[in-house]
Amino acid sequence: MKKKPSYQLMQGNEAVAEGALAAGVSFFAGYPITPSTEIAEILADRLPANGGKFIQMEDEIGSIAAIIGASIGGCKSLTATSGPGFSLMQENLGFACLAEVPLVIVNVMRGGPSTGMPTSPSQGDVMQSRWGTHGDHPIIVLCPASVEEAFHYTTKAVNFSEKYRNPVIVLMDEVIGHMRARVSLPPWSMVERVNRVRPNMPPEWYLPYERSATGVAPMAAFGDGYRYHVTGLVHDAKGFPTANPNEAKENLRGLFAKIERGFREICLVEYEEMNDAEHAIVAYGSMVLSARSALEQLREAGHKVGLIKLGTLWPFPRFALERYLSQLKNIIVPELNMGQIYREVLRVNAGHANIEKINRVNGTIIAPDEIIKTIKGLLR
Repeated sequence: MKKKPSYQLMQGNEAVAEGALAAGVSFFAGYPITPSTEIAEILADRLPANGGKFIQMEDEIGSIAAIIGASIGGCKSLTATSGPGFSLMQENLGFACLAEVPLVIVNVMRGGPSTGMPTSPSQGDVMQSRWGTHGDHPIIVLCPASVEEAFHYTTKAVNFSEKYRNPVIVLMDEVIGHMRARVSLPPWSMVERVNRVRPNMPPEWYLPYERSATGVAPMAAFGDGYRYHVTGLVHDAKGFPTANPNEAKENLRGLFAKIERGFREICLVEYEEMNDAEHAIVAYGSMVLSARSALEQLREAGHKVGLIKLGTLWPFPRFALERYLSQLKNIIVPELNMGQIYREVLRVNAGHANIEKINRVNGTIIAPDEIIKTIKGLLR
């Protein structure tokens, strides 16, 4: 007899903490900030009880520095913050990208800029998550659209960071972070855990940045007998700074190559009612909830509307749009910002379909009725 699923009432931030534990995170360093504070509060209790370490840092600069150090020491590491704290983390995020340090940053977005509206929803950090730190670098950004996805996307974020030796950002708007919903989560024993590849050669042969066939170098933990150099400077395969143009090119292009190899795995996309769609809503985060409600009502009225749900924002899953451009007349992009993913949709669309954006930056959400009104206006 099939076992009935077990349900529980859970908040989005709570689901993130549960996902981190299920994925094997053993170190958290962070500083309380609305609307992400519950993640730190829960892990302050749960991590030590499960053999991990929790440290409340003096600020967000110290927080990301601590999880970088813990990751280099062999721990799966995570921190959580919101917009102002995320801004403070950018310099060390760039260091982690170049030094190829696996870690996860959860950014529960709030209204901004500056102190902004700390308890109000926003999707204003989309471009910051991609371009906030200077220089060319790859980044992986996941965006859950439900409480249950907050759990699953956090486990995926940890696994992606370990597999690709790259920082991963979970970008969650306040609505999802503070929403409570009935969820059915798998036991930890059923959750996939990916661990970074460790070196299997003698320490004297180890090159910390010599790329394997997958483009990802094995990563030794400090203290395991493998001595190597970690720097924020462009470096050679040994980890030492270099000004050699060929070595610099290999270092920086290698950062992108490993993410390009995993592009299809990393890009999480779902399609709803797209087979015969003439009009598509492109949505992510909390806007998926409004889009789904609008989609249901429009379909009941006989309109050929579909939904492209973006679970990964960066690298941008351009194929999700390209496969449907030949059949679409209109694309609607609702966002709690002034049009940050809209610009990517516009770029990929390249003049094929008409694109309309619906924007909101006043701390309230875009309701299904507004999406319906916009689409019906295009059908006249």
